[in-house]
Amino acid sequence: MLILAFDTATNVAASALVADGAVLGERTSVPRTLLEDLDSLLRDASLDTGDVDALVVGTGPGSFTSTRIGLAVARGLAFALGVPAAGVSTLDALASGAPGAYPVVDARRREVFVPGPRAVAPDDLELEPGALCIGDGAIRYRHTLERKGAVVPSDDDSLHVPHARLHAALATDFGSAESILPLYVRAPDAKVRA
Repeated sequence: MLILAFDTATNVAASALVADGAVLGERTSVPRTLLEDLDSLLRDASLDTGDVDALVVGTGPGSFTSTRIGLAVARGLAFALGVPAAGVSTLDALASGAPGAYPVVDARRREVFVPGPRAVAPDDLELEPGALCIGDGAIRYRHTLERKGAVVPSDDDSLHVPHARLHAALATDFGSAESILPLYVRAPDAKVRA
């Protein structure tokens, strides 16, 4: 099965092309270049959209807008290509990158998204001594987490990226892309005017 997987929930857009568990290509960039990245992955593998059997998309939590970008692309591509799709939590994908890793995604507003999923202030996290914290939230709140006894890899460590190959490996429930729901955890920052 040829899977095109991607996640745009964090400040890094990750995409991968995976065939029967083998990674044919990967990219990391920014959410606004996702379609270019997906096209490049297919071209680099000498494939085209007609070869894709399924899609996997990251469902967050993360940036509201970036998460919506990923879901909109997944829905549009699934419809256009006539393929099934699956959603995988960004937190789950991050955690699967290293045994015992604790994913921490920047939630802005001086909070982080952590398993549950829930949004909490970094100072309110209860961590085991030596907990391996990964993700963009772990980078941003490194000093707080390390003060609590956590271990945070260097900022440039690839463990901080929710690699799309991890999403592809975790995906199990393929179906209509329309049924994939985002994990927002809290209401968006935007307010509707009366």
